[in-house]
Amino acid sequence: MARELPRPAKEVDLHAEDFIHDMDVYEARELLSESIDLLRASLDAAIYWDYTEIRFIHGKGKGILKKAVYEELAYYKQSGAIASYHPSYHNEDIVVVHIGL
Repeated sequence: MARELPRPAKEVDLHAEDFIHDMDVYEARELLSESIDLLRASLDAAIYWDYTEIRFIHGKGKGILKKAVYEELAYYKQSGAIASYHPSYHNEDIVVVHIGL
């Protein structure tokens, strides 16, 4: 029996405080890693479920999460897994990822 990935939300908040309850036991680099792991899991599931797009909230802050998100998306685009990505026209704290062509 094939494993089925859970269907992801259409918009995923990558801020660690949104999905980690015991943040005080993590270092900053570990929180960033957890956020990128969530991006990968959500994006892989969106690809699996044939979504045309998914949105990721990275926020403003110091730009560390945004930079990591864009680096990860560049890898996905280069590998052909996604068609494109760009800041949301209505909120630049969100990146819109186009999965299909």
